[in-house]
Amino acid sequence: MSDFEAQLRAVSLRVTRPRLAVLAALQDHPHVDTEKVIALVRAEHPAVSHQAVYDVLRALTEAGLVRRIQPAGATARYEARVGDNHHHVVCRSCGAIADVDCAVGPAPCLTASADHGYVIDEAEVVFWGTCPACATASSR
Repeated sequence: MSDFEAQLRAVSLRVTRPRLAVLAALQDHPHVDTEKVIALVRAEHPAVSHQAVYDVLRALTEAGLVRRIQPAGATARYEARVGDNHHHVVCRSCGAIADVDCAVGPAPCLTASADHGYVIDEAEVVFWGTCPACATASSR
């Protein structure tokens, strides 16, 4: 049994080709949007419909196997890295996204100045800047 099959069974999801294909695509290509996931899945399984990929992404996200991120002003992206308290850095120029590990302490790595009575269990931070490729291109 593959790791992906075990992950699906652990959250009581049936093992299907589209689910396995989406998990594989996200493992190899983190931070991709839905259209890219569809293209990656259909490259291996041409008969998989757009709707099937949308449904799989929703099911995997709800089950906690996939994380949906949507930085301000950007389209939603998906990644298979879940279960840790990592953040993201986003290029303002090209939209590239990279993971940033939590810099300090256990989740949440930030302490809210006022919790307003909430029980805080996660902090989400998005760092914005210019990626190396865009910085090099703009300095030319």
